[in-house]
Amino acid sequence: MAIAGLKLITLALRDKETGALLTGETGLSENGLFPVTTKMLGSKSANISNISAKGQDVYGNNTKVDQTQAKGEPSVALDFNDLPFDIKQKLLGRIADGKGGYLQGDRPRVAMTIETQNIKRTKSIWFGFANGEVQETAANVQTDTNNEVRVDDALTFTSFGVEAWNNEAMKVYSDVDSKFDKSAMEADVFGVKASQPSGLGH
Repeated sequence: MAIAGLKLITLALRDKETGALLTGETGLSENGLFPVTTKMLGSKSANISNISAKGQDVYGNNTKVDQTQAKGEPSVALDFNDLPFDIKQKLLGRIADGKGGYLQGDRPRVAMTIETQNIKRTKSIWFGFANGEVQETAANVQTDTNNEVRVDDALTFTSFGVEAWNNEAMKVYSDVDSKFDKSAMEADVFGVKASQPSGLGH
């Protein structure tokens, strides 16, 4: 099925030891979920690479007969138009010095869904990542010319295996499937409890 557009990216922090969704001051919002909405100019792109990996060739009877199974190690090049400063520092694991400065600390466990749609825009597809880290590898600061020159929030998300997902690092969801349950997806990816508001509204 072809996909079209980038509808919404939602982010959250999870406890490294327990996997619980972090909320309030330790999380990204009161309920823990942070949808990157149009109020903050939304997301420009989410380029997912290394979804799958080629295994090693297996030969027999003088010909290639099989190949071993290899797990993908997905990473996502994220381009946000204008993330709030405090949210960006939390995602990166930067620690405030109490005087307006931030130093790199331990990178937190970040969870994320990337929502796109079918080409008729009637159904959604989500790429889910329950365990990963975010890095800012560069900042290309540029001078204004006769036009304003903006530098987006370009971040790289590296995903890790999830034990409950057979140690795979990504899961795909879609409401094309009649059994799709959005609450179950949120619990799966973010650790949201069934009684907790989803916060995934657009």
